[in-house]
This record gives sequence, structure tokens and C-alpha cells, in this order.
Amino acid sequence: MKKILISLAAVSALLVGAAAYAEEAGKAGEASHAANPTHFPIHEPKEMKWTFAGPFGTYDKAQLQRGLKVYKEVCSACHSMKLVAFRTLSDLGYSEVQVKALAASYTVQDGPNDAGEMFERPGLPSDHFPSPYPNDQAAAAANGGAVPPDMSLLAKARGLTRGFPQFVIDIFTQYAESGPDYIHALLNGYDEQPPAGMKIPEGTHYNPYFNAGVSLKMPKPISADQVTYDDGTQQTVEQYSEDVTAFLMWAAEPKLEDRKKTGFRVIVFLLLFAVLMYLTKRKVWSNVAH
Repeated sequence: MKKILISLAAVSALLVGAAAYAEEAGKAGEASHAANPTHFPIHEPKEMKWTFAGPFGTYDKAQLQRGLKVYKEVCSACHSMKLVAFRTLSDLGYSEVQVKALAASYTVQDGPNDAGEMFERPGLPSDHFPSPYPNDQAAAAANGGAVPPDMSLLAKARGLTRGFPQFVIDIFTQYAESGPDYIHALLNGYDEQPPAGMKIPEGTHYNPYFNAGVSLKMPKPISADQVTYDDGTQQTVEQYSEDVTAFLMWAAEPKLEDRKKTGFRVIVFLLLFAVLMYLTKRKVWSNVAH
């Protein structure tokens, strides 16, 4: 009996010691987590009020034209947009002459010619935005080993998964702008300094909105007054990021307005059809004994 009591006392002391150790380890883990988080992004992107949001959302063509200018003068130096043809820019309000001039400002590789060789020529409206690099290996070599993603579908490909119950609420609010919100937040997140003690790998850049790690290869891409707007719109990083994000959303879903108009008409038709079917049922069965 005495041995059993001694054993129980030893086990009790062991459990108390383990609990104290776990408490101290937990505190240390919390401190370490604050400096080196294990979940990303560190900050959640805020929900923006986009003109294309909601069931009746539309694109602001003036904003899309500004966004195209930001892409052309800044983003296109590293990022391709291989799925977007120059001719589709007429949807932004450009004339045929303007589209041809914009396409011709790019050099496109074509061929082979009669001699079996590839050659370069000015772009045509039927061409797509060319890549700034001849291949992915050259792109990776020029960007520290990371290939800049193609921007054609970036606004739909990026974004964050919103957990329960938020994703249920999104069904009723019709929130579908996670990608644009993420891109906008990322472009504005470079000025924030990392928390004390956080280790940032050499050759990378801290951004609390990046969803794949503590830092990313891309440096801050744009600064205030870097792109000149002809319509008098303020030339800030916030405005640049809103405009280019809206343009990327259009590039990813150019038929968004048509889709929403069609959806609204379908809903109206179904509602009217349901009412007519109900009235028909009442009429047909009104004189039948139940």
C-alpha cells in the first residue's frame, strides 16, 4: 500500500511538472508565433466597394483605361497577359484606330517565314499581350528564381478561402471579390514593417497580405506619381492599385456585365413563370371537389 501511495505521489508530481512545462512552452510558443506566424496572410484584406460587385455591378470604363495604363507602364515589365487579345480593348471604350496603335506599340514574334525562320513584327489587334520573357526559364533567372505569374486570370485565380460561417453569408450577399480584394491589399501592403523578431529570407520582401509565406520575391511594384493620369485622377499607390485591380478583373471576366444581365432576366422569368403556374393550377383545380 505504501509503495502504491509513493507511486501515486510521483505520478502526481510528474503531471504537475508537465503541466507547468506545457504552460511555459505555450507562452514561448505564443511569443514565437507572434514573430514567425504559421498562418497566412498575417492580415486579412479589407472588403473594397468595387463598381463591379453585386448582382447589378458594372465596370467603370474610365477606371479600366487607367488600370490598363498602370499595367502597360508598370506590370507588363514582368507579367504577361497571354489570354487577352488587343481587339478586346474596344470594350474599354477605345476606337479601332486606338486599338491598332496600342497593338503596334508591342513587338510580337511570328513565323516561320519562307526561309523557315522566326521574325518579329509590330502587334496586330488579333494578337495577344506578349510576354516580356522568351520562356519561363528566362523569367525565373531575371526574378530571383520565381516566375512572375501571368495576369490574364489573376483576379479569379487569387483570393482567400473564407471559413464558416462567412462563406454562408457570402452566398446571400453575393460576395465574389476575394481575388480583387487580395490583389489590392497586396499592392498596398509593402510599406508595413515586419514585427520584431520575424525573420525575412534574404532577397524577399515582407508583405502581411501575402497568402503563401512571410515574404515574396516581388519588390514593391509601384510608387506615388509613377504613372501619369491624363484625367486628373490622384496619382497615389491606393488609386493605382484600385485601377489596375479593376482592369485585371475585367481581363479575367470581360463578360461579367452580360452574365449579370442574363442572370437577372432569368430570375425575373422564373418568378413570373412560377406565378403563372400557380394561377393556372388554381384555375384548373378550382371546380374539382377535394
